[in-house]
Amino acid sequence: MNCSQISLLFLFSFITSSLCYKPVFLLHGILTGAESMLIMEEEIKRLHPGTKVYMTDRFGGWSSLENTWHQVKELGSDIMEICDMHPEGIHLVGYSQGGLLARAILQTFTNHTVKNFISLSSPQAGQYGTEFLHLIFPSLTAKAAFELFYSYIGQHTSVGNYWNDPHHQELFFKYSNFLPYINNAIRTTNSTQFRDGLLKLDKMILIGGPNDGVITPWQSSHFAYFDENDEVIPLHQREIWTKDTIGLKTLHNEGKLKILSFPNVKHHQWHLDARVIQEAVIPFLD
Repeated sequence: MNCSQISLLFLFSFITSSLCYKPVFLLHGILTGAESMLIMEEEIKRLHPGTKVYMTDRFGGWSSLENTWHQVKELGSDIMEICDMHPEGIHLVGYSQGGLLARAILQTFTNHTVKNFISLSSPQAGQYGTEFLHLIFPSLTAKAAFELFYSYIGQHTSVGNYWNDPHHQELFFKYSNFLPYINNAIRTTNSTQFRDGLLKLDKMILIGGPNDGVITPWQSSHFAYFDENDEVIPLHQREIWTKDTIGLKTLHNEGKLKILSFPNVKHHQWHLDARVIQEAVIPFLD
């Protein structure tokens, strides 16, 4: 083989490798299933031809209301099987509740090979809003929901596991068996693991917007949240940042944290909106 042939072979190999996109796992939101992510799958394959896209119907429909830790365990096992199949790495996109579950999976299954994690309008700091409740519990109000969710029975529901009532924080920390733990607001023997799982990422992308209409406050998608006066405290002023409890500040300092906002996008449109997919998802699916 002469030098020109070697050069052509090297060029062909370079072009081929540059067009080889990492696999993507799409995790659906509450009360839906894999079919809800089909438009995003189509757009990914259109713009990144040859991409292997994984989705799941596990915990679709009403089963999405099952306890979050149960979902994290089962879905995490599935994602780890895919990670084992792709040691070169995969990307993970979670929409709505799926983004919160995906984040907890990364923290729990620290041997993952996920490179970039995209959280698409997910209640990362919790949820406190009647609009969201009425999707599932039509007669329940936000002010009264703590009576249900902060109980043994309420903690068997996914919504109860991340319901974060700013006016009943004592009960939140007493009864909630999920959100304060994965946010390391309650320190346990797993706290270091929960932080290390996120620090393995090449990038974390947090996406949300002011016209969401369901995630309340909408800034929860960026880890900001209400105080006891219903004022939204920005992420950079919250303890999860100042004490760097799960590594968000470290990711930011390393240029690995991206916080994106899009106006005029309703909650049910994030995973369907071509502009969001093209501008906030595709660029991070190399």
